[in-house]
Amino acid sequence: MNEINRSFTPAVISSNRRILVTGGSGFIGSHLCERLLDAGHEVLCVDNFFTGARANVAHLLDHRNFELMRHDVTMPLYVEVDEIYNLACPASPIHYQRDPTQTIKTSVHGAINMLGLAKRLNAKILQSSTSEVYGDPQVHPQPESYWGNVNPIGPRACYDEGKRCAETLFFAYRMQHDLPIKVMRIFNTYGPRMHPNDGRVVSNFIIQALTNQPITLFGDGEQTRSFCYVDDLVEGMIRLMDRTPDSVTGPVNIGNPGEFTIRALAETVLELTGSRSALVRRPLPVDDPRQRRPDISLAKSLLNWEPTIELREGLAKTIAYFDAFLASAQAEVYAAH
Repeated sequence: MNEINRSFTPAVISSNRRILVTGGSGFIGSHLCERLLDAGHEVLCVDNFFTGARANVAHLLDHRNFELMRHDVTMPLYVEVDEIYNLACPASPIHYQRDPTQTIKTSVHGAINMLGLAKRLNAKILQSSTSEVYGDPQVHPQPESYWGNVNPIGPRACYDEGKRCAETLFFAYRMQHDLPIKVMRIFNTYGPRMHPNDGRVVSNFIIQALTNQPITLFGDGEQTRSFCYVDDLVEGMIRLMDRTPDSVTGPVNIGNPGEFTIRALAETVLELTGSRSALVRRPLPVDDPRQRRPDISLAKSLLNWEPTIELREGLAKTIAYFDAFLASAQAEVYAAH
């Protein structure tokens, strides 16, 4: 991986905005809420708690500028805000495949409802899309101009095609109503507050290592992913939302271009935890991408953004979080999910 420039100045966010974050008690959403509050904004966090958890925002509940609302975005929402970050949707295969119809509704109906709210308020709105719109890519690394290679009827389609349709809706509202939109394609992200039971590779490996369980490698472990620490991701998200002119709509890839095999990730986790867990192989899931790496040229040129946190540094922080988590009562709460 090339050396990363750590000299950029974090995005400066103008104050006095009331901001809606859907999916705000989830992994990424909770970090975004925290960052927006630190910048002096009022934050309305909306979540139906399907994968999010109150524990993720418990430290924010007494903040004078924070409000938490239980609501499902598949139903209309009538609030007054200046900006909307639409993060609501389960993002791991275990969760989005549990109820594929509801996953599609969350992406599509949720987008329609949030776009309708933004249109009524003439509010800027950002869609958290995903690298899954590229499917199992035949172009590597993946630029925003690549249209993808997605199986529309496979087990991952409820998420992949739901997010693709949401992007279409956002640009339709842009063309038809001149709505100020932003579309961000999120690549693999990790860090504290990941759901421990969501089946994602980073949280899986860390928990298995810390509990001395066998570490499961799907396939031969030579498939690749690129891992972005959550603080870097949130910085990119805010930069895209605040980028002027508003004609900069995206889509923009936000992720870490450092590419690692899944086997290398497992070996790094074993080293950092000191675990003696064995590596065991399992069959590769259907339609699981063999390669995933973002081309972040647009993010660099339009947002002056690139990640600053190397994988080993981010993993150390994430391991420390899960080590404390497993020793706490929160583990029992998540075990019920």
